[in-house]
Amino acid sequence: MPAIQTLLERVAALEIEGAVAAAAAVIGERLPIARLDLFELRPASSDVREVASWESGAMRRPRGRIAIEPSLLGKLLQWAQRRSSAVLASVASEAWLSLLASDRGVWIAPLKVDDTLCGLVAVLPAAAAPETPPDLLEGLVPLGLLLAHHRARQVSTALEGALQRTPGKGGGRMRLAAESSEIVGADRGLASVMHRVKLVQSSDLPVVLLGETGSGKEIIAREIHAGSPRADGPFVRVNCGAIPAELIDSALFGHERGSFTGATHQHKGWFERADGGTLFLDEVGELPLAAQVRLLRVLQDGVIERVGGLDSLHVDCRIIAATHRDLPGMVEEGSFREDLWFRLSAFPLEIPPLRERPEDVPALARFFAERTARLGVPPCEPTDEDLELLLAYDWPGNVRELAMVIDRAAILGQGRRLEIAAALGWPRPGRSTPRAQLPARPEGAPPATNEPPRLLSLDEAMQRHIESVLSAVSGRIEGAGGAAELLGINPHTLRSRMRRLGIDWSRFRRSGTLPPSTPE
Repeated sequence: MPAIQTLLERVAALEIEGAVAAAAAVIGERLPIARLDLFELRPASSDVREVASWESGAMRRPRGRIAIEPSLLGKLLQWAQRRSSAVLASVASEAWLSLLASDRGVWIAPLKVDDTLCGLVAVLPAAAAPETPPDLLEGLVPLGLLLAHHRARQVSTALEGALQRTPGKGGGRMRLAAESSEIVGADRGLASVMHRVKLVQSSDLPVVLLGETGSGKEIIAREIHAGSPRADGPFVRVNCGAIPAELIDSALFGHERGSFTGATHQHKGWFERADGGTLFLDEVGELPLAAQVRLLRVLQDGVIERVGGLDSLHVDCRIIAATHRDLPGMVEEGSFREDLWFRLSAFPLEIPPLRERPEDVPALARFFAERTARLGVPPCEPTDEDLELLLAYDWPGNVRELAMVIDRAAILGQGRRLEIAAALGWPRPGRSTPRAQLPARPEGAPPATNEPPRLLSLDEAMQRHIESVLSAVSGRIEGAGGAAELLGINPHTLRSRMRRLGIDWSRFRRSGTLPPSTPE
């Protein structure tokens, strides 16, 4: 039939929406339908997602992840695992009500590939459902293959998105010049750190880098690799917090083709890719406990097995781990394994935050200012006043925040100067303003105490950011250099958002300064 041929073509092209529309046509030849929904099931993570939906002759936006109470979800998954044919769902079940969003009978068919459950398809008849189930599976089997391919692409994207492989010598983003290997601050605020780096470079000891987010842990990891005997081998960076729990084994050890639904090809894991070089486990504190056990075994034995494989593979790579979390504290509370901590922390190295090495700020600011040419604006050297403002700030976001502020200041200044005050959210002081009169930090920055800062809601953060921009442009909304242009949104949209957040632009036009802090 033409409808089935179209369905097969859409599946072969991995077009989910086109395949669902074609499937609706296939079913419609036997049973008039009002809606067809395609759900992806992930039993390992107890996750249900609506990935496509056809209704009344057109595709509609799918609902994405569907929240179902865990016990009801478990019953739903057990039912789907057992079934092999379509049944009429009982809408009296809370699980079905959450999933189907329908007040009348809906035909449900499980989708399996090689007896492995990968999804469900739900068909809502245009009228009352017939008493005997229609022969739905013949037309719907290709949707299972489509879901398997869809999942395989997601797995590949997630794994590659968390992994960066750099062959040969490690580079860095915090270096003084492309032809130089000198790290900014190596002879000043980072001098003690670089001394310890030199001590450990030539060995194969595991290193754990501790420090706040944005303090430059990856740069130090690359420097250790670049000065080691493994410098000509790969440097593989993996963000442990970016991998879903059900993909950790595949990410660590790799998998063989056919080892699970969606495994359409052999995949090398992190250890294999780093063989002969360095494996940098960024945010290692985000690994779940089960993954920590398997990681420990590989560190002890140097042998891995791919998921679905039978052969043991020897791997030879150096481990450098990094985290902004308090790993010793996590060990005490039981969320990080003590034996893994001892294995990783053979040589701990703490990176000081930028506020503890203010002597590095001027050199870093000049370095980042030179790089602003990539933004399409002429580079500008920071002035003494600019450096004074930068030195008065406590940099909760460390080097990463400094780089962002310099980029923003270059764009605001449009090649004429660096608008540091506006980029920090401060009113720009006059040349005669003494440093003692400058605020210790801009509005909205967390206080310099040992207490954790209060997390802002999205509306609070948006309000403060809009207010800082309005202050920088003296309340101007439209036109060149206006708040709407700097924020990259339509002036009408900005006005609407300001009304919703209760922001009065006239305050800034009159005073040209930031309003008082919002009470905490």
